[in-house]
Amino acid sequence: MFNLFAENTKIALSAIKGQLLRTILTVCIIALGVWALVGILACVAVLQNTLTGNFAVMGTNTFSISRYDFSGQVGRQNRRDARVNPVITYTQARGFKERYNFPGATTSLSFTAASNAEVSYTDKKSDPEITIIGADENYLPTSGLETTSGRNFNTFDISNNNYVCIIGSDFEKGIFKDVNPIGKTLSVRGARFKVIGVLKAKGSTFGNRQDLNVMIPLQVARSMFSAPEIDYSIKVTIANRDLLESAVNEGIFAMRLVRKLNPVEKENFGIERSDELLQQLLSMTSALSIAAWVIGIITVFGSSVALMNIMLVSVTERTREIGVRKSLGAKKNTIAMQFFTETLIVCFLGGMLGTLLGLGMAYGASVFMNLSFPVPWMAITASLGTIVIVTVVSGLYPAIKAAALDPVEALRYE
Repeated sequence: MFNLFAENTKIALSAIKGQLLRTILTVCIIALGVWALVGILACVAVLQNTLTGNFAVMGTNTFSISRYDFSGQVGRQNRRDARVNPVITYTQARGFKERYNFPGATTSLSFTAASNAEVSYTDKKSDPEITIIGADENYLPTSGLETTSGRNFNTFDISNNNYVCIIGSDFEKGIFKDVNPIGKTLSVRGARFKVIGVLKAKGSTFGNRQDLNVMIPLQVARSMFSAPEIDYSIKVTIANRDLLESAVNEGIFAMRLVRKLNPVEKENFGIERSDELLQQLLSMTSALSIAAWVIGIITVFGSSVALMNIMLVSVTERTREIGVRKSLGAKKNTIAMQFFTETLIVCFLGGMLGTLLGLGMAYGASVFMNLSFPVPWMAITASLGTIVIVTVVSGLYPAIKAAALDPVEALRYE
């Protein structure tokens, strides 16, 4: 059996070499469709891995209060009915934290003090793309952040307005390269901050480079960055995930009181639950997966038709060869396997080329966007499935037709 397969493979390679241009075009047709299928599925896998990774560290027991409900805007294009909500002031954010006393709840306050800022260490300056965040001691745990070295803010740092800071991981590749940043002094707007912690790498999400953030104590940030209309964010983590629904309802009630809304007024703030936002984002990636499978079906159909036509032409051109082989004792199964093997080789070459291009495209996109690249097993499985289906659909009929030829009539063929 193995010898027969080896012989058929040798004959198939010889036939492919004899029709090199036609084979290359067929391989390219198959590769193009598989490239689209694998590329989209692999990109979706990268996106899903990033989203689930970012939200998993936050857990499903977290919700945040902000100026707008951005989770409700995911996937929405028509925003004509959107209204302008007032910012959440420090007084309101502080009032919520004092009023909200849900059991097992941890509340943090923060705001973006500056974007595209520049910081320096000794004579080294960073690029002007640093984000300065004013935060309290609860910001890291409620945001799913953790330090790889050093420590988080403590109550003493916040209450005494200590000039300390926590930096993102990219600083160790920049101005603190080959230097342990813990204990070093970082200059922000002329103020000197002692580095007490370095965050674990988070990567980039939707263009937001989180590893370039600098966290400083909330009150210190308020004194240094006193711009009008500062918008504060509130994040809450609940100890018991089963009580999240009750915690959110109580949070809405507390914020309505802080905002002084009467019972008939709609909320002029947004509540975002990490679990709901994750599900909405994953539903969008699922739509991309469906699109990829539609492309896959079209790929199978188009590639199968193209490859079947090529093989039928090959059978017609080699009718006399088939007659000679049959007259020398070749059985129908031998002839059928010869052409089926040829179909398999052509399809395999196209499928592998398309798979490599698709995986390369997804990997390039992940590197460009600074995202992790998981092994996209679904994409690889889809590629293998496409190769098998196209081979069976395209190769079966030409192989049967070749095996069914009458040797006498085949020998007469000119």
